[in-house]
Amino acid sequence: MPIIKSAKKAHRASLRKKVFNLRRSKVMKESIKNIEKLLKDDKKKEAKNALPIAYKAIDKATKRGIIKQNTASRKKSRLARITK
Repeated sequence: MPIIKSAKKAHRASLRKKVFNLRRSKVMKESIKNIEKLLKDDKKKEAKNALPIAYKAIDKATKRGIIKQNTASRKKSRLARITK
C-alpha cells in the first residue's frame, strides 16, 4: 500500500481511471460480439449498420490507450472483412 500522500492520491486516481477503461473496453467487446452474433443469425444488413458503432468504440479505446493502434486496425479490418 502507498505510504506517501502523493502515492495515495495517484492510487485513487488510477482506481478511477480503471473504471473508465474497463467500461470503454467492455463497450468495444460488446459491439464486436454484437456484429458477430448478427452475422451468425444471417442478419447481414443489420451487421453492416452496426459496423460504425463498433468502429467508434474501437477508436475511442485506441484514443484512451486501452488498445494499441495496430490492434485497432486489425480489429476493424477483420470486422470489415466478415461483414462483406
